[in-house]
Amino acid sequence: MTYNAPIEDMIFVLEELCGLKDIAKLPGLEDATPDMVAAILEEAGKFASQVLSPLNVVGDVEGLGFTKGAVTMPDGWKQAYDQLVGMGWNAPTAEGEHGGMGLPAVVNACIQEIFQGANAAYQLCPMLTQGAIEAVEGFASPALKEIFLPKLVSGEWTGTMNLTEPQAGSDLAAIRSKAEPEGDRFLISGQKIFITYGEHDLTENIIHLVLARLPDAPEGVKGISLFVVPKYLVNADGSLGERNDVRCVSIEHKLGIHASPTCTLAFGDNGGAVGYLVGAPNVGLQYMFAMMNNARLNVGLQGVGIAEQASQHATRYAMERKQGVTPEDSGSAAIIGHPDVRRMLGLMKSRTEAARILAYRAARSLDFAQRSEDANEKARHQRRVDLLIPVVKGWSTELAVENASLGLQVHGGMGYVEETGAAQYLRDARITTIYEGTTGIQALDLIGRKILRDRGKAAFEIVRDMRATALVLADQENLAADWSTLSGIVGGSAYLIENATNWILQQKGPEAQAVATDVLELFGIALGAWAMGDAALHAGRRIEAGTGSSFHEAKMKTIKFYMANVVPHANALSTIITGAAPSILNLRPNDFGAGS
Repeated sequence: MTYNAPIEDMIFVLEELCGLKDIAKLPGLEDATPDMVAAILEEAGKFASQVLSPLNVVGDVEGLGFTKGAVTMPDGWKQAYDQLVGMGWNAPTAEGEHGGMGLPAVVNACIQEIFQGANAAYQLCPMLTQGAIEAVEGFASPALKEIFLPKLVSGEWTGTMNLTEPQAGSDLAAIRSKAEPEGDRFLISGQKIFITYGEHDLTENIIHLVLARLPDAPEGVKGISLFVVPKYLVNADGSLGERNDVRCVSIEHKLGIHASPTCTLAFGDNGGAVGYLVGAPNVGLQYMFAMMNNARLNVGLQGVGIAEQASQHATRYAMERKQGVTPEDSGSAAIIGHPDVRRMLGLMKSRTEAARILAYRAARSLDFAQRSEDANEKARHQRRVDLLIPVVKGWSTELAVENASLGLQVHGGMGYVEETGAAQYLRDARITTIYEGTTGIQALDLIGRKILRDRGKAAFEIVRDMRATALVLADQENLAADWSTLSGIVGGSAYLIENATNWILQQKGPEAQAVATDVLELFGIALGAWAMGDAALHAGRRIEAGTGSSFHEAKMKTIKFYMANVVPHANALSTIITGAAPSILNLRPNDFGAGS
């Protein structure tokens, strides 16, 4: 089944809930008018449905070729990549001076969701290149920028992120890769694992951003530097030189995203891979976080995209599949008439739409944090970006897995059969909760680096915004919705976030870590209630003004469903957060038995 980009909902969120007109007033974004953005999204949607979506099953079934360190992409992949870069989709937010489109981050969020929804395995390559562009653009020397940035932006070359190693996992303090000085360059040696698109035949060169240690580096994360290590060295005239001392040792055989090469890369087996230091020594992890935050937001959007695709697939099947007697029909009817099927589809649709708003609002704050000329506004939006990214990444990807699982359930036994396509979404979605930091790591980031670091400042700021929405909802007097109920739900969700934040701030031991994932889920659901409350205001006003459409009517029904069926789970999570830690911490390794 073909993926269709939800353009109408995206434009609604951009214009009504993210203030696209205000974003277009920021320096450098003046061309991001509603008409231009709508035209861009329409073209992205066409490319996704006509080119990327048909290749999704092809890549899943055909997989990758691997011979003597060389990866061969599936049929059609190279042609699709050439089309993507030819249309300028490779680097939507990169500055025009380097050949980028210069679009707002919030518009890029829409593009990423569209492409990820159509073909997640494919879009991982441009996604990581965008992170590499940000790191080089933000921290590399002018000389390195001149060599690498234009061809990364154009898509002639792709970029990768090389962090972890076999012995390190998520503990980057344990990495051992070395960088030995040699004149104005360095010789890199070591092994990196789980490198997405670390080897492929889409482009003539691949630019690896690699974390390694200098000989005199201190131990731990404060002794890590960042290096640019190209697959092929670049001559002074910009042409490609000899092959660098980096090779793909193997590719992983994975549960899903079969067409995305996940590589083990060996650096320096024959004397050392030539690399160039990015920025200052021993602060490479800070620079890499520029890539990592980009990737985490985009993986969250990948979750939204897969959740949307799974929802579309299940809904179409439910409308076509006839089985049983429904409350509205006496004879055999489409299964969408069964209340439980509508319940499942309602969960899929409502959670996806709430997650979309939350992700786009994070991207909106990124635009203001990067471009606002008001120092206080910049700082406030940076706090919000920092707070929202782990929630967007963690919550959106977890619901993508749940949506894909529900979608399979809607299909019944046919969902477990590969030919229907429903199973692929579940297999592809499963990795999203793991790479770029597992959900547990996102949760620890939320409570540790975000809530505890600023003593809840960003969380309490968002609570104030939620209460402001609740007050506006309470002041509505028309009949488009039960405004007092909506107001109470949004206000109650604000209280849950405030209460969880205060509880975290009061903890002195590991109790907060024990329930961190529950905190993240509560934040996701409660912030989703806020997002849906704002959506109700705008959709309801359109309906009352007589300018609404079937879209706005359906939006109001979806909002009511979310408030009634999803938000109550946040109350249960609140009870878990404040009471479950001792039961978790009391468990010891021997208590699990391990099959003894």
